[in-house]
Amino acid sequence: MNPQNSIPEFDKLSQQLNSVVLPQELKEKALEQIERIHLTLKFGGSLSQLDVAQKYIEWITHLPWNISTQEKIDIIEVKKTLDANHFGLEKIKSRVLEYLSVLILQKQSPTPQLFHAPILFFVGLAGTGKTTLASSIAEALGRKFVRIPFGGLSSSQDLRGQSKTQPNAEPGTVMKILREAGSNNPVILLDELDRIAPDSQASIMGVLLELLDPNQNKAFTDHFIDFPFDLSKALFVATANNTNSISTAVLDRLEVVQMPSYTDIEKIAIAKQFVLPKTLKNAGMSSTEIVIDDILWQKITRPLGFDSGIRSLERTIETVVRKAAFKMVQGQKGPFHLNETNFKDFV
Repeated sequence: MNPQNSIPEFDKLSQQLNSVVLPQELKEKALEQIERIHLTLKFGGSLSQLDVAQKYIEWITHLPWNISTQEKIDIIEVKKTLDANHFGLEKIKSRVLEYLSVLILQKQSPTPQLFHAPILFFVGLAGTGKTTLASSIAEALGRKFVRIPFGGLSSSQDLRGQSKTQPNAEPGTVMKILREAGSNNPVILLDELDRIAPDSQASIMGVLLELLDPNQNKAFTDHFIDFPFDLSKALFVATANNTNSISTAVLDRLEVVQMPSYTDIEKIAIAKQFVLPKTLKNAGMSSTEIVIDDILWQKITRPLGFDSGIRSLERTIETVVRKAAFKMVQGQKGPFHLNETNFKDFV
């Protein structure tokens, strides 16, 4: 492709920039970059620069710079959503409702200010409901829900991106999840903060401090995007199994909410009221398709001995539902009644 054939490509990039609402300074910066590359190509420059520009403009035109999701601010509806999604956990839900009440009042204030309350930080063993509680907060508020898994991060560049001058550079996870959300006010789950690799802990904690500080996150700059993005409208929630490896500076910005382990009685109630109906629905089966004798629930809640959460319970019920589904497609009629005699056929 010679430089003269590249002109339509530049026209297309300019049209792409002008077709969306962007910060004016960013738009001017991008248009200048296009013009600079255009001139470079006329004098024998590399076409790789055009590829970089196309990738950059593709990204900045798909970020939600000025797009917010309409938020629900009815605390009664928020409580209903939390109750519908979570059995028990009354103290935890009260903490969440109190936290959100302050947020709602601040937003309703004639002079709204940045939300300076510590970030909710759910700490507890696997399967105790940390992630589902965070997603319930998003559902209750009518916001988008996105997740950053800190266990998979190897350096601060994973969060903040790489300079577009580097080969194969791309934005960091923060920009990626904002593009996924399509709004600038999602609930962002900072998941498993205790699983950051020790070698990169210091640099990642530094970026994390910036994300959690309202005075800094209103101008968060990804190295690839190279322009400040306002994260102050996002609501951050964090989780971890424990706090041992988390820096004191980060902990100072978090409000630890300890998640309790479930008793067997609570697990049975959760299984009957939440897990089984949800699993049946996901499998396209009616709520009456499987009937389980009460005497079996103890075996279902403890398939491999004690478990503080409900992961093992969920896996057992998923197995039961899959086996029933297999029988149905083979022509057997439901409902399937599980008892001590046939239980082994379903697990």
